[in-house]
Amino acid sequence: MGDTKRKRGRKPKTPTLENLDFPPPPPTPAAAATTATDAADVFSVGNVEIVDSNPQFRRSGRPKKLPKTSDAPRRLPRPLDNGDFAAPATDAIVVAATAADAEPGLRVVPAMDAVVKVFCVHTEPNFSLPWQRKRQYSSSSSGFVIGGRRVLTNAHSVEHYTQVKLKKRGSDTKYLATVLAIGTECDIAMLTVDDNEFWQGVSPVEFGDLPALQDAVTVVGYPIGGDTISVTSGVVSRLEILSYVHGSTELLGLQIDAAINSGNSGGPAFNDKGNCVGIAFQSLKHEDVENIGYVIPTPVIMHFIQDYEKNGAYTGFPILGVEWQKMENPDLRKSMGMKPDQKGVRIRRVDPTAPESQVLKPSDIILSFDGVHIANDGTVPFRHGERIGFSYLISQKYTGDKAAVRVLRDPEILNFDIKLVTHKRLIPAHNRGRPPSYYIIAGFVFTTVSVPYLRSEYGKEYEYEAPVKLLDKLLHSLPQSPDEQLVVVSQVLLNLIVCACGRYQHRNLKSLASMVESCTDEYLRFDLEYQQIVVLRTKTAKAATLDILATHCIPSAMSDDLKT
Repeated sequence: MGDTKRKRGRKPKTPTLENLDFPPPPPTPAAAATTATDAADVFSVGNVEIVDSNPQFRRSGRPKKLPKTSDAPRRLPRPLDNGDFAAPATDAIVVAATAADAEPGLRVVPAMDAVVKVFCVHTEPNFSLPWQRKRQYSSSSSGFVIGGRRVLTNAHSVEHYTQVKLKKRGSDTKYLATVLAIGTECDIAMLTVDDNEFWQGVSPVEFGDLPALQDAVTVVGYPIGGDTISVTSGVVSRLEILSYVHGSTELLGLQIDAAINSGNSGGPAFNDKGNCVGIAFQSLKHEDVENIGYVIPTPVIMHFIQDYEKNGAYTGFPILGVEWQKMENPDLRKSMGMKPDQKGVRIRRVDPTAPESQVLKPSDIILSFDGVHIANDGTVPFRHGERIGFSYLISQKYTGDKAAVRVLRDPEILNFDIKLVTHKRLIPAHNRGRPPSYYIIAGFVFTTVSVPYLRSEYGKEYEYEAPVKLLDKLLHSLPQSPDEQLVVVSQVLLNLIVCACGRYQHRNLKSLASMVESCTDEYLRFDLEYQQIVVLRTKTAKAATLDILATHCIPSAMSDDLKT
């Protein structure tokens, strides 16, 4: 088949990963028909009930009667409303309660009673008007109970939370939950409930090993389309380093072909032994894609849990603060002095704020990490017949750990012990629950640039709509100091990057506000990008600020973090 022609003036439709969060309220029966017609443009199927795969339940009307034979004289179990099966009068059905009791070839029923429904009320900051917050909205997702009276769910399920409640399967009570930790990079959150009644009769799930390709998985949760628990099954179709949409990071992930819809976020994925092997968290959206869902695997989950237990809080996933280039070109390898038996990747540039900047240099060749040799394409051996990006080795470390890095510099081989820390971006992907910073002087609203700010100003397509200058800073710029921020004038002069304040160069919004507040010159001068300047009379500007705050009902001229 040839390439499909696209319409002029429209952006090509590329596959996009989206979180499975924040489902809208269930539609009324009258709206169900119109929703079905728009299914091609809607991310989740909001009006489809997941039914049993038995052919006798596929058609409407009464179920087809099963033929009576001498080999099957007893009745099948009767399905109940909540998805369970009524126990038959005879002992015809045997269910193994644990993996240890299971006979060979007998499938173990997952611990579905440990799966809970998560209700969250969100109050997002207004990044366009940083002194305000947006209107509250509610969402529902899934979660599951683990050891230590804790519950795991997705970070995007409780982002900007005001109140979180949990409801057990078969219960009519919602229990108030406390958020213990939120891991934005790995999209995992940990909750707990103080009420002892919540933990009665609930057994925590057991974690299993990382599954192999074609291993069966069962995803359990509360997706849109009904109020009761839902079970979908499939197999592991891919295992690789993939992009986590919520955290804007790349970590190990499982691709499965089981149906995952909005509301499944945070639900567990069980193997055929009844052990949890992952958390459902996102799905691939594209017109040519069907049933591609993604699961956070157990190595990432255990890293999050052990990080919290070790430090009492979530500290994040460390990175090697370098950008690297593949060395698959033989001429490039020869020009860099590599021998035929040497393999590795070339360092393009080093983050100035990372500890690696003290020892690593551009054009160094990284030969191995912690004794594991790196191939010319940046991969390392993983399992039998599999290779994976060497960033997987880094993600297994914890913040503050040291790693042995072997590099080739000119013809000499050097060994370094490098301390690993989390990455500091010039334009952060998250505000980690904190309200945005701002400073107001004479009607000019100064604020810092972040991905939520870009999304607030330019919508979900900010990669296409935002100014090229901001996108260049987002994709390619590195901070020169740990506290550096990108400051813009968000109001009056829209999105002009502030380079300096008068004769002084600022590092962040706090230093800019301090310079303005302490200025005793007759004029305030702000140097902007593209050689533009803004000049205000200092005395007049400070006097006008109070009137502007009162007119627009702004409580303060600066955010609380700038007052300290």
